[in-house]
Amino acid sequence: MVEGRRKLKAWPLILIGAAIVGMAYLGRTPYKAIATIQELLAENKELKQAITNLGREDQIGYAKVIARETKNGELFTTIRFIETARDDKLKKILEKEYTIAGDIVHFDALIVKFGDKMVMDGRTRALYLWRRVYGERMAPQEGFAIEEPGAEPQRYKDLLKLLPAEQRQMFWANIWELANDPGKLAQHDIEAIYGNAVYSKLREGLIYVFKINSAGQVYPEVVPDL
Repeated sequence: MVEGRRKLKAWPLILIGAAIVGMAYLGRTPYKAIATIQELLAENKELKQAITNLGREDQIGYAKVIARETKNGELFTTIRFIETARDDKLKKILEKEYTIAGDIVHFDALIVKFGDKMVMDGRTRALYLWRRVYGERMAPQEGFAIEEPGAEPQRYKDLLKLLPAEQRQMFWANIWELANDPGKLAQHDIEAIYGNAVYSKLREGLIYVFKINSAGQVYPEVVPDL
């Protein structure tokens, strides 16, 4: 009878051992072994592969003036801002409208560059996070948010699909924190660059197309609104 009880008590240990062996066989690290962003960046092969799969960005969205009016002698410009999908320049994944005092508007993007430690083929990759829109009479920190800080951007919602939800949340929360602490992840060869596109005398009838080059610089191209 005592021997039978010992066997029953041993079963949970056997099951735990089997689970660990199974994880090792599949090449996975138990999630609770990855408790910090530093561990995630250093140990997770799926994350490094996802970053390596990032392609070169080109068009990343556009904006246009949809209204201009003067109130109490002050000019206000209303713009429509649109972000497009990585694989389809015609597909809208984010659309917002903003009314800014004046006619000079700043579009602020956080560019995140990954170097050799995070990219398997050794070639630099970059992603961008739209931060805010603000006018010349506003301090940047008073600007209107475009993306939700800390959240997974729509443009990259499939980038980390092989990672558990908790690890995806950890990654995006810490990447966004680069906006406040640019040197936070420098040990993993990740750096933050700010791309500001400034438009002077925004005009109706034009579309301002946002593009990003291989160095992570955001710049506009102006085309007629047909």
